[in-house]
Amino acid sequence: MLCEGRDLSDDTDDTIAETETLPLDAWHRRKGARMVPFAGYYMPIQFDGIVSEHNWTRSQAGLFDVSHMGQIMVTGEKAAEELEKLLPGAIASLKPGKVRYSLLLDEDGGILDDLMVTNATPWIEGDVDAGDEGHWGEPAYYLVVNGATKWEDIGHLREFIDDDVTLTHMDEHALIALQGPSAATALNRVMRNVIDDMIFMESVTHEFGEWPLRITRSGYTGEDGFEISVPAEFAESLADRLCAEIEVRPIGLGARDSLRLEAGLPLYGHDITTDTDPVSADLGFALTKKRREQGGWMGHEKVTQVLENGPAQKRVGLAIDGRMPAREGAPIYSGDTQVGRITSGGFSPTLERPIAMGYVDTALASEGTELEVEVRNKRLPAKVTKLPFVPHRYHRGN
Repeated sequence: MLCEGRDLSDDTDDTIAETETLPLDAWHRRKGARMVPFAGYYMPIQFDGIVSEHNWTRSQAGLFDVSHMGQIMVTGEKAAEELEKLLPGAIASLKPGKVRYSLLLDEDGGILDDLMVTNATPWIEGDVDAGDEGHWGEPAYYLVVNGATKWEDIGHLREFIDDDVTLTHMDEHALIALQGPSAATALNRVMRNVIDDMIFMESVTHEFGEWPLRITRSGYTGEDGFEISVPAEFAESLADRLCAEIEVRPIGLGARDSLRLEAGLPLYGHDITTDTDPVSADLGFALTKKRREQGGWMGHEKVTQVLENGPAQKRVGLAIDGRMPAREGAPIYSGDTQVGRITSGGFSPTLERPIAMGYVDTALASEGTELEVEVRNKRLPAKVTKLPFVPHRYHRGN
């Protein structure tokens, strides 16, 4: 049932209007959200205030609407093999129910998008009385891609993946993220015995009454949390049910961005683009060692050259003195020489100081290096610092 959607294996021209509404649009407006255009959709930027929503998520649980993200199911016997032509991660060895962060690269090793891949191969129950315990069904992989790039991603996948593999855009599904230290408590209360044994980067399907859900223990805040894929017609009811829990409040895009910045997570189109490669972006963990050696994926040759020669610049975290935040595009200096630029920046509510991420010359990328950032024609002292700024609190089990 979770594979319902639009088959993308033909040459249908998939386009999106300039600004569309998502399944929870009316729900957000009733909650008093300030709505803004983002990634082709109207999205809530805040409800009660960015700082209060940020702090609530760090201490309790925030509900985020991330339905603008692209949800794609890739099915067929050759699904893993075909995905490994485009992704540098190990897909074929990914066990059912496990999730892996990966990258979609172009031929020059530039990052087209970053995404999450889940082995969603279903278990088919057998007839126990007849001695049939069941078996795994047709291989299936569930992809979640960025909203701003999903149409390009779909076109790229359709162009390079064999016709024997089916791509299904799950455009009739919403995606809700529940994030924060109380997320598991609230979700367990709503859905008993579903997530008790789950750890970070695991995914399950669950029939919640008449609602077929896919629940993944992951997120974009650095906190423990879950992303829940739900048919759009049930999205409001699910959001209401979750927000009925005392720990849960709706949270907007503003706090989502400040949370992910504190967590040191790159934002596509800002910290990573086609002009950046996985090595420079400090995303080498997404290049599975065996596949890095064997190759066979798009961009492998170019990425290998960067691995061997070293990148010219690296993505780093910066702790900035004072109270004035540095925004995207601000130049970074060492003495009188510009050595990089800010790609994400803002004021950290948790640390109560400005923080930023950016790219600097590799020779200056070591932790503790003292630099300066230009903000409003002033040079502010900054120091390269370890990422994440705020420690991750993912649930990895005992």
